[in-house]
Amino acid sequence: MAPTGFATLPLPARIARKLRDLLGPMGFFLKGFVKNPVMVGAIVPSSQRTINRVLAPVDWDRCRVFVEYGPGVGTFSKPVLDRLRRDGTLIVIDTNPDFIAYLQATIRDSRFSAVHGSASDVEAIVAAHGFDHADFVLSGLPFSTLPPGVGAAIMASTHRVLRPGGAFMVYQYTARARALMRRWFARIDKGFEPVNVLPCVISWGWKD
Repeated sequence: MAPTGFATLPLPARIARKLRDLLGPMGFFLKGFVKNPVMVGAIVPSSQRTINRVLAPVDWDRCRVFVEYGPGVGTFSKPVLDRLRRDGTLIVIDTNPDFIAYLQATIRDSRFSAVHGSASDVEAIVAAHGFDHADFVLSGLPFSTLPPGVGAAIMASTHRVLRPGGAFMVYQYTARARALMRRWFARIDKGFEPVNVLPCVISWGWKD
């Protein structure tokens, strides 16, 4: 039986919903990429090897507030919640309202909060959740294709919101974001994960 109201939708909308249901998160991710490839910046979600490598340096015992930029369909969000302490908070920020709605509908965890907004406003968003800092911040945003000035604004606000000893973790298809990171992060650890579509360049910028 079709979902309530399904038969009343125009044929293209019915086809789109059917494809989304069949493909699950992957279908929703592809829809987001086609709608706004500049902001999504990826063709498919990250591999499990990439997730494990990016999150490996996190000190989960000391991580109470974890922030993620550009969560998409929750490829990283769910593994973060699996590792996060019981009294921790995961705040995800995305400019795409479709992704935010999807995450709010699919992730049922009291530690999880999905915010429709800009990563450059991370300080205000963290403060609105009752915290004065973040312990770790993760980003899959395509810094090389962001509008002029936006990448720098995100880097600056991220550095300010991080606690000393925290890290800004960035995964990209290129190493271009590192040049921008160096303006704010003196120590940057470098990583690479070939088992990903496409191979992934990883940077961990530490706030000393």
